[in-house]
Amino acid sequence: MMTQLQMLQMFWNDWGNHDVNFYKVYVQCGAISKEDYKTVTGQDYNIETTMGA
Repeated sequence: MMTQLQMLQMFWNDWGNHDVNFYKVYVQCGAISKEDYKTVTGQDYNIETTMGA
């Protein structure tokens, strides 16, 4: 059984889903932490970038 983090890493690395807003939803609903978000995307989690999108 994969963890949520491992699954999202697979989406990023293997499936090439680089839409950061997709991953931000997981942070917003508490499925992953902001640290997990950075692990997957390589970027700091910044809520402002989703507000105007």
